[in-house]
Amino acid sequence: MEGARWMDIRSDRQKGLSYAEISRKYHIDPRTAKKYAQSETRPVYNLTEAKASKLDPYKARIVHWLEEAPYSAVRIFEKIKEQGFSGEYTTVKAFVRGKKEQLEEKATVRFETMPGLQAQVDWAFFEDHLVADQGKLKKLYCFLMILGYSRMRYIEFVTDMSTNTLIRCHQNAFRYLHGYPEEILYDNMKQVVVKRLLKQEDSTLNRQFEDFAGFYGFKPVLCRPYRGQTKGKVERTVSFVRDNFMVGIRYDSLNDLNGQALAWCNKVNAKEHSTTGEIPIERLKKEGLNPLSREYLIDKINLRRVEKDCLISYAGNKYSIPSEYVGRDVAVVGLDNMLAAYYEGRQIALHRLSYQKKDMVVNPVHYRRLTLKQTFETENTLLAGDNVIDFPIHQPNLTAYDEASHG
Repeated sequence: MEGARWMDIRSDRQKGLSYAEISRKYHIDPRTAKKYAQSETRPVYNLTEAKASKLDPYKARIVHWLEEAPYSAVRIFEKIKEQGFSGEYTTVKAFVRGKKEQLEEKATVRFETMPGLQAQVDWAFFEDHLVADQGKLKKLYCFLMILGYSRMRYIEFVTDMSTNTLIRCHQNAFRYLHGYPEEILYDNMKQVVVKRLLKQEDSTLNRQFEDFAGFYGFKPVLCRPYRGQTKGKVERTVSFVRDNFMVGIRYDSLNDLNGQALAWCNKVNAKEHSTTGEIPIERLKKEGLNPLSREYLIDKINLRRVEKDCLISYAGNKYSIPSEYVGRDVAVVGLDNMLAAYYEGRQIALHRLSYQKKDMVVNPVHYRRLTLKQTFETENTLLAGDNVIDFPIHQPNLTAYDEASHG
């Protein structure tokens, strides 16, 4: 079966066709249709049994090395020679070339996503362009987001790449797209990840961005090191913006530029996409994105670490948080006369704000899960304070907060 036919089968399956329908369309057995629809790599046929090669004992470790980083054939040849390989460099070169093509192809196919599953995000720096902002000429950066299935694009120009700016651009993109996907792919930008290790689960995410993602419930996905091709859709969008939108552009201000950028997005999203053969704005209807039911209040939210006495600091006072969150970062929101605390988007504490200094506002319920020894230690810490206020709130009600956050 040709590679193009295999891609067509996978595409038809993603569109919702059954294996029986695919088998009738391509005149193949339903079991064959299922096999190729589920295959993440182009089928490879060996018409005759391959002869034994001196490279065979080393192939598994070579593949492992290539999955870690794009080593050259020369470097791999040197490494396996040190381990006893006695074959020719040309053998290694041919094997490495083939495996690199397979890995790149697998990565590309992997990110041909199902509706509503994924978006890709990146920054672009336009070094030849400046913009007047608050009386100063500033460098110009561009935030880009593209939905993996529909290919809907959103771009926005900014003058910095801070975490707050990244979050605000995400919110604007969510509004434009009328929702957000299950996961978003990033190329290890520092506003998202502060320490990138080989495995994502071992990496350390930016605390504020992690809280933002938890608030909405989407999963940040990090590109594997040295595998930038997995983010190909958004990188092609970067090139498209450079070669299409920015050519001959004239603007008087950042607002003027972003107004033109929005008009450009509306234009390209209403044209047939060369890969899908469909119009992104029409394909968007099939995405089934998560709706925006509330908004992250970026200018009013702060992260606080819960200390071992179950307290956080806010505006010169201490407030209790349930004991199971000790050592974790929670988002706190001060609104009117209340202080709400959130963890991963879920409200976990609500207190009346104290307008004094060095007060402790404590809800005894927050200490119920402590051991007896921990309870004594915490009580001693609290009693050492000059002013402890007990404000238990039995049934948290965030109606007022939700209404304000939507306003």
